[in-house]
Amino acid sequence: MKKIKIGLLPRIIIAIILGIAIGTIFPAPLVRIFVTFNGIFSEFLNFSIPLIILGLVTIAIADIGKGAGKMLLVTALIAYGATLFSGFLSYFTGMAVFPSLIEVGAPLEEVSEAHGILPYFSVSIPPPNVMTALILAFTLGLGLAALNSDSLKNVARDFQEIIVRMISAVILPLLPLYIFGIFLNMTHSGQVYAILMVFIKIIGVIFLLHIFLLVFQYSIAAIFVHKNPFRLLGKMMPAYF
Repeated sequence: MKKIKIGLLPRIIIAIILGIAIGTIFPAPLVRIFVTFNGIFSEFLNFSIPLIILGLVTIAIADIGKGAGKMLLVTALIAYGATLFSGFLSYFTGMAVFPSLIEVGAPLEEVSEAHGILPYFSVSIPPPNVMTALILAFTLGLGLAALNSDSLKNVARDFQEIIVRMISAVILPLLPLYIFGIFLNMTHSGQVYAILMVFIKIIGVIFLLHIFLLVFQYSIAAIFVHKNPFRLLGKMMPAYF
């Protein structure tokens, strides 16, 4: 019998629906368990981001080879331009659309986060600095690309494999549970119904921007590799759905 695989986005939607549906019937001690998990998982996510940058960027630059310096400069310029375009697009879209979606006088923090049950305990995991991880990844990647030795490159490749397995085996499977805990807490605290419609509208706008920027960025990438952008995009979409 063939095993049915559910994509990340459907699992997140299911987690949201379950969190809203059973939030009112879950007892407070049980909700508090999920809130405790969310606090720990959030700290772990913040800790993991610099490691993900270091693990994936380092070997990506190293694999380019001795032309990594020029290639990195071109890539950085393209990435910086795309970041500016995305930032200005998001800013002007938010200025034009969000005021009509959010009621006057409603504090934004009520839309962005729930103030409900406190966790049983919290664990602080101070993350490395993101910019430090990025500069270190660039430095190591360029150095590995210039060296003829494969010893350190194999270490970097093993570290990349660790990071990839951490993402696939820990972060992605637990992300729907984290989303479930957020909506469970909001529903149990009586906040979800007051902000759900605003949340849906804002997420809808963000989702449309997300799809537009993906198509835009993959189109730019296709220009440089001379491939169909929709074929490149099609290879990525199954991970979401």
